Amino acid sequence: MLELRHLRTLHALREADSLVEAAERLHLTQSALSHQFKELEERLGLQLFVRKTKPLRFTSAGLRLLQLADALLPQLRNAERDLARLAGGTAGRLHMAIECHSCFQWLMPTIDQFRDAWPEVELDLASGFPFAPLPALARGDLDLVVTSDPLEMPGIAYVPLFTYEALLAVANQHPLAAKAYIRPADLAEEVLIHYPVERDRLDIFTRFLDPADIEPAGVRTAELTVMMLQLVASGRGVCSLPNWALHEYSSRGYVTARRLGEKGLHATLYAAIRADMLDAPFMRDFLLTAKDTSFSTLEGVSAAQKDRSSATKRDEAQKAGKRGSPAPSGNG
Repeated sequence: MLELRHLRTLHALREADSLVEAAERLHLTQSALSHQFKELEERLGLQLFVRKTKPLRFTSAGLRLLQLADALLPQLRNAERDLARLAGGTAGRLHMAIECHSCFQWLMPTIDQFRDAWPEVELDLASGFPFAPLPALARGDLDLVVTSDPLEMPGIAYVPLFTYEALLAVANQHPLAAKAYIRPADLAEEVLIHYPVERDRLDIFTRFLDPADIEPAGVRTAELTVMMLQLVASGRGVCSLPNWALHEYSSRGYVTARRLGEKGLHATLYAAIRADMLDAPFMRDFLLTAKDTSFSTLEGVSAAQKDRSSATKRDEAQKAGKRGSPAPSGNG
């Protein structure tokens, strides 16, 4: 019954205070504008304004529609401006979440650099832990999710950012510090400290301990990397971290880092994006900025190769676990 043109004409009539001036503002003839109002009033069965009054008086029905116009038309104009900027590739929305506690080390410099280059892109960052970020991405609530565990979902593409190695942090005086590398059985008598996330999202379990059917003596969680490493340094347990997150502490002698398995436990970090956003200029630039920042700021990361599915990597890890060490999945 109602159309946007009706709200626009009512708004113009109030601003102009006469049919003649309103018609001029809308680039219509007075006859066409009068016909439009008459048609709308017949549809509604209500009169919208009192003719031949000075100043123009609106009826209760007309005033109600003007309230709607005041609420809706500014939103419409904002959306039209946003679409115009999107068409030019200079603006958009980039709401992201991360499934990686230690990612802030490279993500925040990336965001700072990106914000300077794309000031009209609306940026927002949420933690990926209180909710399921990948379904939120598919729904359109998010635009990008940083994850190391890609799941096949319709309309979602995974862009590999970089490959890294997960290492085990132990106290300098710990007996495991003397080993060349760690076997799953070495953790059977240890307290394993990890971030407060589900076990099936932690490679130390899914790709190292579980395939070998090994359980640690105990587990405890810590929110922050520095808290985890303080516990490790004081002999309260061991923890597994990406090499880039651990390097700052091991290089200063706070803890000792050891490889998980003879060949190491490698993983790839991805940017999950809706497929229709892949060609957006600001999205392409964000991904390039993220990669450049990662390689310039993180120790021990390498370029990611062609992706393999998460299920494939886990199958290989299970086979490797039966042989006593995990298979490398650095080209995952």
